[in-house]
Amino acid sequence: MTRSLVGKLLPLLLLITLALTAQDWDWRLPNGIPRPSVPADNPMTPAKVELGRHLFYDKRMSVNGAGGCASCHIQELAFTEGHARPESVVGDIHPRGSMSLVNVAYAPSLTWARSGATSLEDQALIPLLTIDPIIELGLLEHEQEFFDMLRADPTYQRLFAQVFPGEPVSLRNVTKALAAFERSIVSMRSPYDRYKFGGDASAISPAAKRGEALFTSVGCAQCHGGFNFEAVRVEGEPESVGSAIFFNTGLTYEAPNRGLYENTGRFDDFGRFRAPTLRNIAVTDPYMHDGSKVSLEEVIEHYASGGGLNQANRTPLMRPFSITDAQKDDLVEFLETLTDQELLRDVRWSNPWPVGPARN
Repeated sequence: MTRSLVGKLLPLLLLITLALTAQDWDWRLPNGIPRPSVPADNPMTPAKVELGRHLFYDKRMSVNGAGGCASCHIQELAFTEGHARPESVVGDIHPRGSMSLVNVAYAPSLTWARSGATSLEDQALIPLLTIDPIIELGLLEHEQEFFDMLRADPTYQRLFAQVFPGEPVSLRNVTKALAAFERSIVSMRSPYDRYKFGGDASAISPAAKRGEALFTSVGCAQCHGGFNFEAVRVEGEPESVGSAIFFNTGLTYEAPNRGLYENTGRFDDFGRFRAPTLRNIAVTDPYMHDGSKVSLEEVIEHYASGGGLNQANRTPLMRPFSITDAQKDDLVEFLETLTDQELLRDVRWSNPWPVGPARN
C-alpha cells in the first residue's frame, strides 16, 4: 500500500473508529427507542462525560464565580431553572426561560428560537460568550483566566489528560466535554415508558390512559409527538406547517422575545418558538418560552381556546376544542406520567463538587 493511499485512508479509518466508539456508550434505552446521534469528531466516553459534568457544575466557569451551567439547569427540575426569566451571573434578566436539557441529544433544534442550531458543541458557546440578548456567564475576553484556572486545578489536570491527551486546554475541548455530558442526559424511565415500551399495563392509571387518547384526539401530538413528545423536522421537507418545529401559538410577543423573527427579520417568523419536549413537564413550570402559564391546567386552557391573540401568522394547528373538567384532569394525569423520578436524582448527572465551586 502506497504512502499516499495510507494518507487518504487514515482519516476515514479514524472517523469509522470514532463512530463505533460512540455506539459503545451505554445509553440504557428501552426497546423501541433509537440511539441518539453523536458527532464523529466527539465520541462519547465515560471520562469525557465526567469532565463535562465537572465543568457543568463549576461556578468558576463564569466571569465572577457567581454561577455556572447548573445555575439555570437544575437536575431536580429536569434541568430547567424554575423561574419564568432566570437571572445571569451579572444580574441581567433573560427574556426566556431555561429549556430542559433532558433528552437534548434527540432535539431537532436547540434553544427557543434559533433555526438551524443543532450542534451542542456550538450551542455551549452561547452562554459562555454571548452578550446578546444578555450576558450569561460573561467569559468573553476572560477566556485566558478561565483556562489558567483549569490548568492549575488538579481535578481538571487529571481529566483533561485522560480525555484530550497531548492537547492544550481549549475552548473547543471545553465545549466538547460539556456537549458529551448534556448528550448523556437521557430520560426513558417514566411510568409512561414502563407502560408504552416495557409492556406494564398497570404502570399508568385508567385516567392517564384516557388522557393519552385525548392528547392525540385534540391535536396535542401534532406539535409534541413521537417518543420524545416534541416537534420533529421531517428530513428533506421544507419548514411548513406539517413539518415545522417552530410555532406561533398566540401569546404576547414583544422585543426581544419575538421568536425566530429576532434572527431572520421575516414576518412569517414572528412569534415562532420551538415546541419543546413534554417529558418531565410536571416539574418544569412555569410554561411557554416566557413562563406566562404557571400550571398545566392553564396551558390546556390556552390551547383549548385556540390560542390567545389572533395573530396573522398564528399556526393553523391552533384550533379550539371543547374539554370538560374531568377530561382536563385526565390529560394532566397523563402528562404527569412523563416524569422520570430517577432522572431527578440520578448520581450520574449530579453535582460532583462537594465544596468550593459547587452550585449549592
